[in-house]
Amino acid sequence: MMRRVQRERMDDAYFPSVREYARRYGLDAARMRTLPEHAIVMHPGPMNRGMEITPEVADSPRSTIVEQVANGVSVRMAVLYLMLGGSHK
Repeated sequence: MMRRVQRERMDDAYFPSVREYARRYGLDAARMRTLPEHAIVMHPGPMNRGMEITPEVADSPRSTIVEQVANGVSVRMAVLYLMLGGSHK
């Protein structure tokens, strides 16, 4: 499960550089090969391609990112509906 780095906050020097972050923490093909065959790739979006995750991994058959983002939108819509007084029947 990847997390999104907020590039807009990178001025605070949490990481030496985008390249350094990608090298240390990013998910690339080499790291993906170390995972079990049944492992899937998840990311809540939006992605910083090339930093947190390489395009080849994000677009791989083991990626569930598109489905995860789509389901997240539906879940948030349902929660807002119920919080605003909608019926849960």
